[in-house]
Amino acid sequence: MNILSYTFEEYIELVRSFHGYPAPGVIIGGFMVELAYQHLPKEGLFDAICETEKCLPDAIQLLTPCTIGNGWLRIMNIGCFALTLYDKHSGKGIRVFLDPLKLDAWPEIKSWFYQQKPRGEQDNQLLMKEIKQAGANILSARQVKVDSSLLNKHRAGSALCPLLKEAQPPADNKTCLGCQGKISYIEETSIS
Repeated sequence: MNILSYTFEEYIELVRSFHGYPAPGVIIGGFMVELAYQHLPKEGLFDAICETEKCLPDAIQLLTPCTIGNGWLRIMNIGCFALTLYDKHSGKGIRVFLDPLKLDAWPEIKSWFYQQKPRGEQDNQLLMKEIKQAGANILSARQVKVDSSLLNKHRAGSALCPLLKEAQPPADNKTCLGCQGKISYIEETSIS
């Protein structure tokens, strides 16, 4: 059972080195990326949407060229354990999600997914064993087309915030979003 070019064990080590520990969400995310790639054309440039900010973005960043830094991965945190890989230009893609209707045969995965036990009480060995055995069998996929408003989005230069004297996207009004109260921190002392 491989996750792209990695064996299950190799992928666990890759996750450990990147994420800090072999998190179940990143491991399952590997199977999700694998399943999406099985239904996408071999050639093409793809962007990604991740519907949760927890664990799953790391699987996407590990296994695809899509990262937060290069702008090819968007996190739209609506709380679903789902990802979409889609063609950058046409928007056609595959949405893969952990399917709750398929979890009855996998009680430890179900318990983890629904957070039925505190993390310290989970049987991590059994959980990893079930994830390895289940593979993509706990997932579902659908063909989708991403809204055109998300296609080919590139940053359009910068403007200067008149209060902070820092760069900001030009569409953020006259003052930056931080000065508008969108970031909750208070600058006390400048150190450089």
